[in-house]
Amino acid sequence: MPDTTLLAGRYEVGELLTASGRAEVRRGRDTVLARDVAIKFFRPGTRRVHDEIRALARLSHPGVIGVFDADPAAEVPYAVLERVEGRTLHDRVTAGSLNVADVRRLGAALADALAHVHSHGFVHCAVRPATVLLADDNAPRLADFGLAHLADSACLRLAGQIFGTAAYQAPEQSHGGEITPAVDVYALGLVLLECLTGRPQATPEVPDDLPFDLQRLLAAMTAPSASRRPTAQECVRALPALGPPTLIAPKPRRPRAQVSRARVSAMPAANRGAPWQTGRCAS
Repeated sequence: MPDTTLLAGRYEVGELLTASGRAEVRRGRDTVLARDVAIKFFRPGTRRVHDEIRALARLSHPGVIGVFDADPAAEVPYAVLERVEGRTLHDRVTAGSLNVADVRRLGAALADALAHVHSHGFVHCAVRPATVLLADDNAPRLADFGLAHLADSACLRLAGQIFGTAAYQAPEQSHGGEITPAVDVYALGLVLLECLTGRPQATPEVPDDLPFDLQRLLAAMTAPSASRRPTAQECVRALPALGPPTLIAPKPRRPRAQVSRARVSAMPAANRGAPWQTGRCAS
C-alpha cells in the first residue's frame, strides 16, 4: 500500500485511520488544493466498488461524507473522501448514554441525511453507530456506503445476498427480503434506542420512561413490518415536533405492549393520525 509517494500525482498518503475486511482508510493531503482528505483503499477483489463510489458521488448533503475523487479502475481502487475530525457515534455511546434532547437532535439530523440518500434512489443498508461520524461540533455525518443499494434496481443484488450488519438489520433484511428505504429507518431506530439506553438493542425495546410521543415514533421506526414504518422524511418532520426536551423520572418497567395499549386508548380520537403516529406500529 502506498504511504510515502504521491497518489495520482497529487495526494499524500499518511497513517491508517481505520480498516475492515473490504477496505482501509488513511489520512491524506491534497497537495493541489491544499486540504486534508481521507483516502479509502479497497482491498483486491472487493466487489461493488463502482457502486459505492457512484452512490457517494451522487450525494451532496451536510450529513453525508462527500467524495472528491476516485479511481475504481486503479491497481488498488481508491476514493478520496472528505475528512471529518472527531469520533464515531459508537465511541460516544460507549462512553455513556445520551440525553433525550441530544437524541432528538441526532435523530433529526441523521433522518434528514437518510431522506437525502433515499431521494437519490439509494438505501444505505449499514446504518449503525460505527458508520456515523461526529465532527468536533458533534454534527453527525453518515459514512461507509460500501453496502449502498439502488432501491429501484435489482441488478445490484445477488440472489440470496443479505445486506447490512446483523445487529442492525430489519427483519426483511435478515430473511433476504426486499431492500427498501424502510431498512434504514429501522436501523436508525435501533441506533437511537442504543443512544438512549447505552446498550445495543438485539430486540427493539422502547423504554417507557421516555416522553410518550418519542416512544411512539421509536416503536414505529422499529416496527417488524416495513409498511408500518415512517419514512425518513416523516421522521425529520416528527422529531422537531415532539416538543421541548422532557426527561421523565425512571419508573418500574412494564411490558411495552401493555403500556402502548393503555396510553394509546386514552388518546383523544382527534389526535390519532397515521398508524405510526398512534403507536399501532408497535404491535
